[in-house]
This record gives sequence, structure tokens and C-alpha cells, in this order.
Amino acid sequence: MKSVVQRVSQASVKVRGKTIAAIGKGLVVLIGIGREDRKSDAEYLARKISELRMFEDRQGHIHYSVKEIGGEIITVSQFTLYGDCRKGRRPSFIRAEIPERANTLYRHFITSLINMGVPVQEGVFQEMMEVTLTNDGPFTLLLESPTG
Repeated sequence: MKSVVQRVSQASVKVRGKTIAAIGKGLVVLIGIGREDRKSDAEYLARKISELRMFEDRQGHIHYSVKEIGGEIITVSQFTLYGDCRKGRRPSFIRAEIPERANTLYRHFITSLINMGVPVQEGVFQEMMEVTLTNDGPFTLLLESPTG
């Protein structure tokens, strides 16, 4: 699994013009699921993201996780993270998981985050979405599970 994790001061997701998710301080997580990924990859990334120190203390040091600040996460499934652009001009998505299995692992990722005590809002799997966010920092990380 691959993810883009962005620290935000606010974020929202719209589908067909309707806001379906909105948070204040927290994280936006774009998550891509590959053909080699397993439940253990979803659990690994959920644990890593929920415990990763991305938020500052009063002295400006990065000491707190999203859990510790009482923040929220918006998750958005994004198969395009597996786009291979090494050949030609059109990305190849051959390493991305098929939708049915990807959705199962995406749901497991969300459940894992919730079980770790992080409030989660989410985009809609396989829908066109408008993601709006204010990247706080900016602070953006690329994370992969061991299978990656």
C-alpha cells in the first residue's frame, strides 16, 4: 500500500457537489492499494499513520500524533498512486488492485484506524471527488507498507 499523508488545518470532500466529509485539524490520507497488498499492510499503515508524530508542541517541536491532538483523518482511496509513468506518456495502472479487492482492503484500513482511536471520515470508493484542503506547513509524507 502507498499513501500520501498531509497535515491539514482543514479539509473536505465533495461528491457531485455535496460535502460528504469535513474536518478541522488533522490528516488527509490518500491511499492506494496494490496487487501484492494484504490485510497486514492495511494494519501497518493504519498504525503508522495514527501514531506518526506530525504535530507541533508549544515550542514548535514535532512531538504529537493525530491521536494525541484529538485530530481527525479523511481517507480517500486513490488507485492512481500506483500509476507507473516510466514508459511513454500514459500511466500504467497494472500494479493497482482490482476494485472489489481494493475496496475490501480500503475498508480494513479505515476499520483499523477507528480501532486505534482515530475519528475517520472518508471519501466514496470509485467516485469522482473534489478534495479541498489547507496543507498546514506544508507537511506532506509519502508512506508505504512493507509490501509497498
